[in-house]
Amino acid sequence: MAVSLPPTLGLSSAPDEIQHPHIKFSEWKFKLFRVRSFEKTPENAQVEKQDSSEGKPSLEQSPAVLDTPGGQKPALTQLALKPHPKFLKKSHDDRKARDKAMHQANLRQLCRICGNPFKADGHNRRYPVHGPVDGKTQVLLRKKEKRATSWPDLIAKVFRIDVKADVDSIHPTEFCHNCWSFMHRKFSSAPCEAYSPRNATMEWSSHTTPCDICHIARQGLKRKGHQPSAQLSKKLRTVIDRAQEVRRRKRRAQAGISSKELKKKIANCSKIHLSTQLLALDFPAHFVKSVSCQICEHILADPVETSCKHVFCRICILRCLKVMGSYCPSCRYPCFPTDLESPVKSFLSILNSLMVKCPAKECNEEVSLEKYNHHVSSHKDSKETFVHINKGGRPRQHLLSLTRRAQKHRLRELKLQVKAFADKEEGGDVKSVCLTLFLLALRARNEHRQADELEAIMQGRGSGLQPAVCLAIRVNTFLSCSQYHKMYRTVKAITGRQIFQPLHALRSAEKVLLPGYHCFEWQPPLKNVSSSTDVGIIDGLSGLSSSVDDYPVDTIAKRFRYDSALVSALMDMEEDILVGMRDQDLEDYLNGPFTVVVKESCDGMGDVGEKHGSGPAVPEKAVRFSFTIMKITIAHGSQNVKVFEEAKPNSELCCKPLCLMLADESDHETLTAILSPLIAEREAMKSSKLMLEMGGILRTFKFIFRGTGYDEKLVREVEGLEASGSVYICTLCDATRLEASQNLVFHSITRSHVENLERYEVWRSNPYHETVEELRDRVKGVSAKPFIETVPSIDALHCDIGNAAEFYKIFQLEIGEVYKNPSASKEERKRWQAALDKHLRKKMNLKPIMRMNGNFARKLMTKETVEAVCELIPSEERHEALRELMDLYLKMKPVWRSSCPAKECPESLCQYSFNSQRFAELLSTKFKYRYEGKITNYFHKTLAHVPEIIERDGSIGAWASEGNESGNKLFRRFRKMNARQSKYYEMEDVLKHHWLYTSKYLQKFMNAHNSLKTSGFTINSQGSLGDSLDLEDSPESQNSMEF
Repeated sequence: MAVSLPPTLGLSSAPDEIQHPHIKFSEWKFKLFRVRSFEKTPENAQVEKQDSSEGKPSLEQSPAVLDTPGGQKPALTQLALKPHPKFLKKSHDDRKARDKAMHQANLRQLCRICGNPFKADGHNRRYPVHGPVDGKTQVLLRKKEKRATSWPDLIAKVFRIDVKADVDSIHPTEFCHNCWSFMHRKFSSAPCEAYSPRNATMEWSSHTTPCDICHIARQGLKRKGHQPSAQLSKKLRTVIDRAQEVRRRKRRAQAGISSKELKKKIANCSKIHLSTQLLALDFPAHFVKSVSCQICEHILADPVETSCKHVFCRICILRCLKVMGSYCPSCRYPCFPTDLESPVKSFLSILNSLMVKCPAKECNEEVSLEKYNHHVSSHKDSKETFVHINKGGRPRQHLLSLTRRAQKHRLRELKLQVKAFADKEEGGDVKSVCLTLFLLALRARNEHRQADELEAIMQGRGSGLQPAVCLAIRVNTFLSCSQYHKMYRTVKAITGRQIFQPLHALRSAEKVLLPGYHCFEWQPPLKNVSSSTDVGIIDGLSGLSSSVDDYPVDTIAKRFRYDSALVSALMDMEEDILVGMRDQDLEDYLNGPFTVVVKESCDGMGDVGEKHGSGPAVPEKAVRFSFTIMKITIAHGSQNVKVFEEAKPNSELCCKPLCLMLADESDHETLTAILSPLIAEREAMKSSKLMLEMGGILRTFKFIFRGTGYDEKLVREVEGLEASGSVYICTLCDATRLEASQNLVFHSITRSHVENLERYEVWRSNPYHETVEELRDRVKGVSAKPFIETVPSIDALHCDIGNAAEFYKIFQLEIGEVYKNPSASKEERKRWQAALDKHLRKKMNLKPIMRMNGNFARKLMTKETVEAVCELIPSEERHEALRELMDLYLKMKPVWRSSCPAKECPESLCQYSFNSQRFAELLSTKFKYRYEGKITNYFHKTLAHVPEIIERDGSIGAWASEGNESGNKLFRRFRKMNARQSKYYEMEDVLKHHWLYTSKYLQKFMNAHNSLKTSGFTINSQGSLGDSLDLEDSPESQNSMEF
């Protein structure tokens, strides 16, 4: 009797008593193996249907029957086999993983850059996209002085492709030999048969159903793929949807776990790092975040910085990179352990100065983070101080920051291992093993320059001098290129070592010190000034046609842009500024605003003509505009704290050249045309702030410009005044020569740049329709347009020279007794001068000169000179008058010559008014024959205006133009040093080397060099560097290498 089962029931739905054994076996077989009928094509399914209709029943069509006592064969009832979703999902996932694996396998056969298959190359040469460059490329890059040391940097530079963010499932991981050859052709001048591998950017996308990469790879295959059964398509979709819903639920469950918590679990540093809750002060949230690790959120311990400028604890980032992959945990930017670097020193000093609370219960002290380890050592029995003891973790304090004793203690195990290895393998040579390890570490980090120096020391060749030291030696000894190269080759041939660096290395060192290297920003942007920062030496005549029409200019001018030169000067003084902040007990992270006071100087130079050179006809005179940074202050609270002040403001070492031109300083049109753009830049900087990164922190700078370094001739030129022989004797007040002689002392400063501009407009327009004399009296001697703002002051150097020339004239008149015979002939006056010159040469060793200069003036204005002159004067009364006049002058001179008279000569400063009145009384009585109705310009200024200027500025000598005058001799020496064929390039070299001569960075090397010379330091050219310094025999070196 046949019992038919419902079609909806499976094979196992019947009771065990009535199930056939073959039915159970088929159920097991279904679980263990795939049902092949699901994978057959529709054609095969139709064939099976036909076979079953012809008498070959299938499993689905055969009825299920029970055993009969008559021994009839059992028949299976028709059952509807329903596939299990678990096996369909597994089949789908396996197919998807297989397709993905095939896609990645196809990607590995293609070039990342050009997309061509590697089979095109007969040798199948390929190179990894990530990692360091190969040896041949590395040699080429070092020869061409390129900084790229890894393939990603090189590919980005040549092909403009960023491969750092590549994913293995989307992008190929290697590139072909043709692309490698193309990169070599880019950096080498040798002929190469490589062609450009690509005309457009190769775009890569993830694997999809119609994948082009996989389609191309299957083009050679003739076998067709299996098509899914049409009967089961609906069931498969249902199963896939259910599987996707299950995966969504799992992802939602996993999303509940925060990524931060996961990173904290990976770091697992809660027992070795300090919590931010232990900070003693209540800092702002953004500051606490900046000093805490972005993984564990504890205070940074041994901080490191990634290439994307995120800061982590070293142990935290290393653990995350090991577990989560080579990506930054904060921004997912590619990051490798070799990319980790130490933050800037200013940040580390801020971090170490933070005050933290001791976690021990019995201790309430607050100590700095730098001294926390030492403090914790006093709580050995306390369980709360486990935070910083570092049980099994990386040491909290960096190895290099420890004392020598602590370093030995920490490296004790390593020392024993190295010593054992050296005894076993290298015959006990511990030093060679350690140096080799250090050399390999440098090579692994691509620090080849330091590695080459170390290798040179190991081979006994010495590391040589730094390029900056060689540059300082060349500039300060005024060596030309050929002279330096000859010295370089000679020393290398004699000693067998490269002590001096070649010229190309010096040129690389120059770029850092010259204007145009550092980046900066102005807020607000400078008006009518370009925002580009990489501006070096420019032509001083640029823009001349738009400012001066139809004016023939036969001159050569070179200059720096004013703002770029100030930035370079500030970065050259970076160390001095930061040291000044520490000396004033200021924090390193203060960003300002800093106030920079700049002294401007401008002076003409005569007799600069040279025999060599070609180009346009230029005058035999030159003009140099320069500046000096006098002091820098920072606003701290309610007061300004001075962090830098120039110790020698009148030295040529601090007077930086800004503009150099071959022109006459009396040529008003040329001077205006060349200096007007420079003055426009200065005016724009007055109302803006400079944003400059110094010490790793963005700082703000404001500038105050004081034009005091001008002599009287140039002041009259740039302020539009009449020449020095004018009736209006003074550039500070409106007094005439007659008024100044009648009242020698009591005058005040009345002139200013704004007032001179107003008077020029009156002179130009004549609104009152006056005559020439009346108009001249109204404008007080202004006859041209002022174009440079100067501060009303006295130039101390030219004041000394002018007064010395007047004393030299008084000596001649006293020898000839003009007070008795005022109407002497010209021949007699020449005899007086000859007698004075002969006597001064005999007694004082003063050689006669054509024109008064500073050196002659200093030797002339002494009491010994007066005594020598008195030997030629018969009257004893005149002796006393001359001695008193010179004595009063020598008492007044320190007041305007010293940089700070209130500190250097307070007594002379207090007595200046009395001495000046007595000096004026002598001039108007004893020497009335010369000063009746007339007075010299500098005598008037020293007697009438010095006290007022001292009260306003605090000093006259510090703001003098002596530094610019001292640079005149440098101009001639640099011109001979850089004697090119064309004067156009010669001026550029002179300006560049004069700037380098004033670099404080190079001056430190020269000061160290000079101190070694004075102490008798010598180097043995025949031995190695270690032998010359006796490093092998010194006890200190033996102790440092003792194991």
